[in-house]
Amino acid sequence: MNPNQSVRAGAIAWIAAVGQFIVVMLVVQVTWKGPYSWADNYISDLGNVQCGEWDGRSVCSPLHGLMNMSLTLGGALIIVGVLLTDAAWPRTTLARTIRSLLVATGGGWMVAGLSPADVNEDLHLLGGAFVIFAGGNLALLLTAFLRSSKPINNTRRYAAALGGVGLIGIVLHLGGNDLGLGLGGTERMTAYALPIWLLIAGTHLLRASRLPRGTSRPERSRLYPVESGVAPSRRTG
Repeated sequence: MNPNQSVRAGAIAWIAAVGQFIVVMLVVQVTWKGPYSWADNYISDLGNVQCGEWDGRSVCSPLHGLMNMSLTLGGALIIVGVLLTDAAWPRTTLARTIRSLLVATGGGWMVAGLSPADVNEDLHLLGGAFVIFAGGNLALLLTAFLRSSKPINNTRRYAAALGGVGLIGIVLHLGGNDLGLGLGGTERMTAYALPIWLLIAGTHLLRASRLPRGTSRPERSRLYPVESGVAPSRRTG
């Protein structure tokens, strides 16, 4: 698989990860027993196995298995996307750090799906939610500092804006100051930042990798140039 095909496959994996998660989440919400609120209920409530009171909330999600499967699948697709889009990233320590954080965040999704909150709360919160919130948003904030000719560089502004929103969400959520959004609302501020960026980045990389038929190999290589990891100097005068 050449770099162009690999990046396209990775971009599709990111789009599929987020797309299936959104669809499944909405379907599971529809089957929820009783009122479900984005302000008052956590995302994790959709994956709870048992019906009953949970942290003062009435929780009953008949399709919890589907939700947990979606989280697990989404995490795996995020990791696959990171690996396949290798050619779209610069060869720098910063880029490697960002990609490692994205892989960890994908792993966090999988842990959250495999360990529902009412089955193993500690693992769900520490291994899942904490890694998702901290790792995902830190990856976004670091992406804002990329300086490269690689295609991923063009998503920096989106990463900065979304990472900033996610960081504010973390502060509000952990501080218990929801500004009227509810704890579920502040959780979504920080949890949804990365998926939105993955959709943007995946779409951008997919468009960038569309080459006309008959494109020569040298032209393909110019789309994903090899970089030394040292930012080019600007000539003055």
